[in-house]
Amino acid sequence: MMSDCLAVNLPSGPIRDLDRFQVARMVIVGHGRNGQNDFMNITVFSTKSYDRKFLDAQNHGKHRLNYLEVHLDEKTAQLANGSEGVCAFVNDRLNEPVLEILAKGGTRLIAMRCAGFNNVDLAAARRLGILVARVPAYSPYAVGEHTVGLMLALNRQLHRAYNRVREGNFALDGLLGFDFHGQTVGLIGTGKIGQVVAKILRGFGCRILAFDPVINPEMEELGASYVSLDQLYHESDIISLHCPLTPENHHLIDASSISKMRDQVMLINTSRGALIDTKAAVDGLKSGKLGYLGLDVYEEEADLFFEDLSGSIIRDDLFSRLLTFPNVIITGHQAFFTRDALAKIAETTLDNIDLFSQDRDPSKFPPGRIVDP
Repeated sequence: MMSDCLAVNLPSGPIRDLDRFQVARMVIVGHGRNGQNDFMNITVFSTKSYDRKFLDAQNHGKHRLNYLEVHLDEKTAQLANGSEGVCAFVNDRLNEPVLEILAKGGTRLIAMRCAGFNNVDLAAARRLGILVARVPAYSPYAVGEHTVGLMLALNRQLHRAYNRVREGNFALDGLLGFDFHGQTVGLIGTGKIGQVVAKILRGFGCRILAFDPVINPEMEELGASYVSLDQLYHESDIISLHCPLTPENHHLIDASSISKMRDQVMLINTSRGALIDTKAAVDGLKSGKLGYLGLDVYEEEADLFFEDLSGSIIRDDLFSRLLTFPNVIITGHQAFFTRDALAKIAETTLDNIDLFSQDRDPSKFPPGRIVDP
């Protein structure tokens, strides 16, 4: 019996072997099932073993999921030829040239298995007749808890303490932290994740300041005060980012905004990397303006995160510079990475594919899942 999924593993770098490229493409296109009105052939880019596990568990063999480890870009887009749907992730490139290749190959659905869509040219997708669906919410607890984990680890310098003890060094010099109780925390973005973070920090006894163009009444019920960005910068001991990336807030945290913050402020970003101007952050760390920096995202992460580069030289000088600071903790976009979140992402992604396969009617999708320009 033929398997319900096909895994094709190709190197993540440029594809130079044309014959191998053509073979891979033919293998993918040639393994569809016929006779089912709601069956779809889906090419899934940027996959790891855990993606396959959770997607297969939700698919139940209904759709043909063709798994690729390579990122989606201009060089790899042809691998989706013949697939009516493409499933993409945060660091896949879905600009106009890529979307044009996909459209020519028959793609009519982009199923993002994430909440963000800043890597998709929505205007081009609409012009080409490609519907873009996403997972607007999966587990705000996963990202929210990881956010607070970064705060705690930075404050109590758990990363340094862990290494010291393993080397037999039990001295406490240089590990002095502070009580979270009574600290002022500024949250930029107060959607579901920001709200989870606020709730946890209220339990610690923190004062919560908030900034968001849309006021969340549940945040006010938690005791958060909505203020201007400048006031948030001036009064916060800890600042955490929880907003989507848009052209308007690109490099929201730059040299100017950092200059308005308190000395030795803690800055956390588990949202989108390009919200922070990395060079400005490095300068802030060198000057002492930034006392702590916790990142789960990075503006040039596409060439770094989700891959094992331990045997390679990292050529990103700014990222390498960040790694030299003892008061910086970076995790590789893992805030979402819990069993609960992966199960929900897979469930919503497959549900989006099911809804599209049934009648192609965007109005049948739950609110927030379809992305328009």
